[in-house]
Amino acid sequence: MANFFPRWTNWVPLKVVVCVIVIGCGLTAATWYYATPKYTKVGYQPIQPVPFPHDIHVTQLGMDCRYCHSFVEVAAQSNVPNTATCMNCHTQVAKDNPKLQPVQESWKSGEPVEWVWLYRTVDYVYYNHSAHVNRGISCFTCHGPVNHMSVVHIAQPHSMAWCLDCHRHPENYLRPDDQVFNLDWKPEDVKPAEFVAKYGQPGDTREDFAKKKQLTQAEIGQTLKQRWKITPPTNCQGCHR
Repeated sequence: MANFFPRWTNWVPLKVVVCVIVIGCGLTAATWYYATPKYTKVGYQPIQPVPFPHDIHVTQLGMDCRYCHSFVEVAAQSNVPNTATCMNCHTQVAKDNPKLQPVQESWKSGEPVEWVWLYRTVDYVYYNHSAHVNRGISCFTCHGPVNHMSVVHIAQPHSMAWCLDCHRHPENYLRPDDQVFNLDWKPEDVKPAEFVAKYGQPGDTREDFAKKKQLTQAEIGQTLKQRWKITPPTNCQGCHR
């Protein structure tokens, strides 16, 4: 009796299996790479009840981050400003601007403005704001150039890998403590002689940093790391307590 199916169909099951494996591996790789905070969170820019332009308040008017986010140096969690903080200025400044109506209504009713939170750490992750900003980690490191944002968006992924990169190599991010809230700071701004007089330099270096024309981020960071004895945890217990 003749074969009902052509000879080439003998390979169909194997081809199907190979295709399923290849497609499955491709989907897994794509999910592993793209379904991460780097792609799902960075750039998120929600519409707020009041369009608060950070670039005007910080860069043009020179307001310090801590005027509105007053808990950042003393508490584990930072804060958004309450209505009274806004009204300290806006009872006089731009008081008739219709964009400020939610703030004015909040002031009259006592109900807080319903801001849309961008950065909210999940319950199973421990993060202390004050521990970071008091040891040379700037707002810029985690939140990007907020002082130049007309509308704030998420600038960094805040993933576990991203956090661990800083914990493993803090010297790449540390800056002088008096520059933590200067979001435009650059290593080139440091005057070597003044820096060494205040913080010293790593004990294992032979070159005199004070005589250099310019210090690199690595040199600044390594100095501060040794000076402040910074040894961030890199094990699970550091953040998952």
